[in-house]
Amino acid sequence: MQMTYESMMSFAESWIAAWNRRDIEAVLAHFAEEAQFVSPVARQLVGRPVLQNKKELEGYWRAALARISTLDFKLDHATWDERRRELNVIYEANLNGERKRACEIMQFDVSGRQIKGEALYGAII
Repeated sequence: MQMTYESMMSFAESWIAAWNRRDIEAVLAHFAEEAQFVSPVARQLVGRPVLQNKKELEGYWRAALARISTLDFKLDHATWDERRRELNVIYEANLNGERKRACEIMQFDVSGRQIKGEALYGAII
């Protein structure tokens, strides 16, 4: 994956669209096998907030989607730090009628695979 400002903004839009389609394969496609992901919701669903690889991440997301009847993400904005290879995607998440602001922090290796991620969730709005 090319990691220019323009390509990463396009990536953020594609990431939102993949979630809105519930396309876990598309979301997982850019992850490295050994990627680490942190989420407070993971603790509730799989018993720990830190997931250590792509397979654990897939299991968590499938368990989460099984509990979500309504999923609609709206991109607010994204920021790209080329030096750190870090993309921050800020969006509004509507999950089962609960709306909240959220942020995904994504860090990539030099080949464009996501190696770290963290989900942060704001107050219900």
